[in-house]
Order: sequence, then structure tokens, then C-alpha cells
Amino acid sequence: MLNPSNIIEMRLRRKFLPRSLRDIGCFLIMFTFIPITFVFEVAVVLPDFHEKNGIIYIFTCLLGLFLVFNLKANMLACMLIDTSARTVVFTPPINDHQRKYWRYCSACEMLAPPRSWHCNTCDTCILKRDHHCSFTGSCIGHQNHRYFVFFLLYLAIGATYATVYNSIYFWWLHAETYVNWFTLIKIVFPMFMLCFDMSWQNFYLLIYMLNIIASAYSMVLIAYHAPYILRGAKDCERHASLYDLGIRRNLEMVLGKRMRVAWLTPFVRSDLPHDGIHWENVIDDTEKRR
Repeated sequence: MLNPSNIIEMRLRRKFLPRSLRDIGCFLIMFTFIPITFVFEVAVVLPDFHEKNGIIYIFTCLLGLFLVFNLKANMLACMLIDTSARTVVFTPPINDHQRKYWRYCSACEMLAPPRSWHCNTCDTCILKRDHHCSFTGSCIGHQNHRYFVFFLLYLAIGATYATVYNSIYFWWLHAETYVNWFTLIKIVFPMFMLCFDMSWQNFYLLIYMLNIIASAYSMVLIAYHAPYILRGAKDCERHASLYDLGIRRNLEMVLGKRMRVAWLTPFVRSDLPHDGIHWENVIDDTEKRR
């Protein structure tokens, strides 16, 4: 059975900046793309839709601030929160039946808990490792999975919201400027636009294209990860049924006990009902219920 007293304290990573070149590139794109898009929407796009300083304009700006804040804060939480096994003191089970789910990690020189996996980029074993996220330069595991989920959710909402506004802005309000064959060529060959004609109009078009990519990519990732989360599984886990506690409890394992309000901000405390270490107890629990 699950024991709330086994919950481990949240720890912060000392070295949280991206390490590999791919992680650095992806992080810089995301880190700069979000504020630039917000400024573009507020300063360029919205004044063409709503009266500046009007109620609708102010409401839309505040909504945008809320989305940007949660995007940045959840992204930062993914980077800062330590979900590795090295910083946790734990004792493997004595029972041979439960101990068989543990394995020895030669890189960390330690007995690793079930569902943990060694990440070569982070150079450590990660508790309930789901995957390595290049946009945050960190592994997504037991302690920071919640923040990754809300990061994706707010990215999908924000990018889609901006894409709708931008589509009307480009193809309807400024059709005389953008509805032509040159725009199509720029969209198909963006490097041509960046290298030979870096005007403000093309810069706006580039932001629009990045919004479309961010919207589509985040939705694909949500569609990919959601079934795993609902089944109590992690990425590429073959024996997902071993950890399936039902949809509500599976969601609590990721979002915490206060999952109904955890989406408001990453600063809302939502303790996880499991320590991320002794999954052999969960296996026994699911087997008894069958």
C-alpha cells in the first residue's frame, strides 16, 4: 500500500543549466521565443483588434501574462528540481520478491530503485525517469513530472491562442502585404527569408511560423504523453499495468494530491503520494486488487 510518510523532500539541482549543445540550442530558442512572442502580440497584433487600453485589450494582455508566467515558471521548475537518485538516502527492501525489481547501476555504483534509469547527459540515475527534455536541459522524472505536464499544456494553449490571432492578422487584416507568392516561398524556405531579406515584416512572419510549430509540436507531445500518464506508466515502459492504480490515482502520482488547483501556478504546493523509490509496494498493491 502507498505510504504518505515516505514522501521525500523536494531538492534543488546545483548544476541546472543545459550541458549538451543540443540542449543549449533548444533551451535558448524556447527561452527567447516566449517573451519575444508576447511583446509582438501585445505591441503589434492586439492593437489591430482591440482599442488600446480598452477592457478587452487589458484582459487579453493579462491573460497573456498569466500564460507566459506559467510557461516560464514551470520550465524553470523542471530545470531546478532535483529528481535524481543520488541525492536521496534509501534502503533497498530485504524481501527477495520485492528486491528483484531493483537493479545495479554501474555508472552510479549503486543499487537503483525500480523505474529509475541512468541518463548519460545528466550523468546520474533519475527516479521514475520518463525522458530527457532538451528544452529544459534536464530529465523529467518523479519530482518534476508535474511541471513538465503544465509546461506543455500552457505552451499548447498560448501558442494556439497566438496562432489564431496571428492568422487573422496576416491573412485578413494585412492581406495586401502577405497574401502573395513571395510569402509562400518564405514559409517553405525560411532560410531564404532570414539570409536575404530580414525586414520587420519577415520577422513578424517568422514569429508566426514559430507559433504554428510550437502549437503543433506541443499538441503532439500531449497526445503522446497523456495515455502513459493516465495508465500510470512512463515513457517506453513495457509493464505499465504493474503501476496502474486507476485514472485518478495515476494523475495524483504526477500532479500531486492538490491536482485540482496545481495548474494555477507551480508555487501551489501539491505533495506527491509516493516517494518515487519503493515501487515494489505499488506492484504488490495492484497485484492484490486483480
